[in-house]
Amino acid sequence: MGELFIVGTPIGNLGDMSLRALETLKEVDVIACEDTRHTLRLLNHFSIKKPLISCHANDEERGSLRIVKLLDEGKKVAYCSDAGTPGISDPGAQAARKAREAGHRVIPIPGPSALAALVSVAGFAERGFLFDGFLSPKGARRKARLAELLAREEAFLLYESPFRIERLVAELAQLAPDRRVCLGRELTKLHEQIVECSAAELANRLLEGSSDPIPHKGEFAILVSGRAERLTGAEKLDRAERPDRAPMSLRKSAARKSAK
Repeated sequence: MGELFIVGTPIGNLGDMSLRALETLKEVDVIACEDTRHTLRLLNHFSIKKPLISCHANDEERGSLRIVKLLDEGKKVAYCSDAGTPGISDPGAQAARKAREAGHRVIPIPGPSALAALVSVAGFAERGFLFDGFLSPKGARRKARLAELLAREEAFLLYESPFRIERLVAELAQLAPDRRVCLGRELTKLHEQIVECSAAELANRLLEGSSDPIPHKGEFAILVSGRAERLTGAEKLDRAERPDRAPMSLRKSAARKSAK
């Protein structure tokens, strides 16, 4: 039986590479990766030499089958996406699924993630959040999905490219201008920027000519507070008095009170 290691790699700062990840990459027989050129630069930095095979998003089916074939031969294989943890808006999920279906062991090697990094500093998603990755580039579909997400009680987190971030935030501000947001740009990198403000203020700062501009460069992650934070005092009281309509945390609180 082979072993597939899903290895988290730095999202910018190479100092975030874990000792366990380095040990794993040194010990495996083959390293599968989203982009062999990108992973080769990472391996060269740490003086690691291993055979590489490609398993990128546009050909993940065939790449996953190549990985399974190696596992069938009893090989140890590591999978690395270009940055962060595979399977989170990156290739890798299909390889993990097919390896497990073939009876092989799939082992997580935890590592950096823009998702976890932004949530850890935002300070308003500790009770949970929804991750929705990259929204559709098509305007109507994207705006409809935004409206659905804004109607939910929990916070939600999105990724976006520098080419569409202004449009995404403008639509967010149009739908919910007062909603609290936390934007992370170039997380862990030299020009890291973290901004917390209202959706309307963020939209203004992304406009060309803003007095306090946010550059349209690098990778973006944006955390948006949930609708529950915008409830009025009367609505919160109503939810507490009607446990069937309350969030799970309020239901537990109501149950404890009734038991006393």
